Parts: sequence; structure tokens; C-alpha cells
Amino acid sequence: MERALRTEVQKGVLAMVVACLVWGLSPLYYKMLVSVPPIELLSHRTLWSMVLFALILLMQGRLRGAVGVLGKKNIMATLFIAALMIAFNWFVFIYSIQINRATETSLGYFIFPLVSVIFGVVLFRENLSRAQISAVLLAAFAVLILTYGLGRVPWIALSVSVSFGIYGVIKKSLSIPAIVTVTLEVLLLSPIALMILYFYHASGSGGQFGQSASISLLLILSGPMTATPLILFSYATRRVALATVGILQYINPSLQFLCATVLFLEPLSIWHAVAFPLIWFALALYTWASFQTARRSI
Repeated sequence: MERALRTEVQKGVLAMVVACLVWGLSPLYYKMLVSVPPIELLSHRTLWSMVLFALILLMQGRLRGAVGVLGKKNIMATLFIAALMIAFNWFVFIYSIQINRATETSLGYFIFPLVSVIFGVVLFRENLSRAQISAVLLAAFAVLILTYGLGRVPWIALSVSVSFGIYGVIKKSLSIPAIVTVTLEVLLLSPIALMILYFYHASGSGGQFGQSASISLLLILSGPMTATPLILFSYATRRVALATVGILQYINPSLQFLCATVLFLEPLSIWHAVAFPLIWFALALYTWASFQTARRSI
């Protein structure tokens, strides 16, 4: 039983790492779609994700189970809040890429683990060792350095971190399979997405889909790009402590930061040069402390 539990935790960690790799490199993908308005791109992400999720459920023979959840008002209300949180998170992310502020988005995903840890301790009574607490405080100090270095209220970073933190808490509280919950989330958002796309294509403001083969293909692929890490994230949050999920999230903003500064050539300040090594040291310290705790429990 104990070995099976450890195996599930290991699978959850692996799923989280892969999800973070996809998210961390996704700015490269969305940079190719800067000609598409953020709300239009968000609508395509939603609709094509729903198509993919529905096909997966159909192939797994679980579509009927998902339909059965539709009649449970309390669960659907919870999923609707989760859907709003992830949609808002997606929108802010897309918008930041288009206005060349991907560095601030990476800051938001650095703040998110701190939000996740706080939620985990307060809501789920997850315990941290002294070394783990030290690692979190060190990461918090590094984030404060980055925030101070920006010289303004980092609304993009705060929006990303808080919305994703709330989303993680909601997913943690649900006992429904991950693929079912994410399918229902995008299903709830789909009517809004359809109305937005109808406006763009019917009003003469120029919907992008169908105007270019390459852009249309990229918009379709936004479904798999969105769905894959979302499924992995949902899978991981049900098997791994929120504090661990939070620390693993540092993979995501680190890659986003590299995309922003090395490939997009956004400015790199001395504040980043000081803060990022601190963050990586915090990650190493937390990982070491987690292994030590796990070893003592065997």
C-alpha cells in the first residue's frame, strides 16, 4: 500500500514536470500568433480544447460519465468558478506575450508557488519542515526583489499567480477524474467563446481563422497546447502536496524568463541577476528537504 502511494506521488511529480515544460516554452508558440487579438485567441483555445477533450472521453468510453456530472449543480458551480479562473489566467498570459511583458508573466509564475504553499498550509493543513519553510521564505525574498526592480505594481504577475492558485485549490478539492473536470470547464466556457468568435467574424472586424492556412493551423493546435498540460496539472494536484506542486512550478517561469530575455530580447536588469540565483537555490533547498523528509518516512 505504501509503495503504491509512493508510485502515485512519483507519477504526479512527473506529470507536473512535463506540464511545466510545456507551459514554460509556450511563449514561443503564442508569439507566432501576435496578429490574433487576445480574446479571439482565448476563444479558439477554449473551443479546440473542448473538441480534443470530448474526443479523449469518447475514446475512453467516459463521455456518459461526464454528461452525468452536468446534473450536479454544486459541482458545476464549482467547476464554473474554476473555468473562470483558468480563462482569466490564459487571457492575461496571452496579453502579456503580445505586449512584450513576458518577463512579468514569469514573475507571476514565480509568485504562484508561494500562493500555492499558503493555500496548502491554511486550507489543507499541509506541514512544512524548517528547511522547507526557509526555502519558501528565500523564494519570497527573491520575488520581492523582482517586484521592487519593476518599479511598479506588477498587476500581470499578481493576476497570474492568484488566479492559478485559486484554480489549483479548486482542483484539489474535487474527486472527479481530471479529464472529466477540464472537459466540463471548457464546455462551460464554450458558449462565451462562440459568441466572441461570432462577433469577430460577423461584425467585419476580421476574424483570423480562415484568413491564413498557417494561422488557422496554429489556432487549431492551441487546443492540444492548452489541453495537454492542463490534464497533467489536474492529474498532479490530486497526487502531490500543494507545496510540492508550487515548488515544481519554478520550472515554468524559469523557461518563460529565458524565452523573454534570450529570444524576445526583453530587458534584463540587475534585479533579475540577483533574484534568479536566489530562487534556484531555494528550489534546490526545498527539493533536498523534501527528499530528506521522504527518506525518514520510509
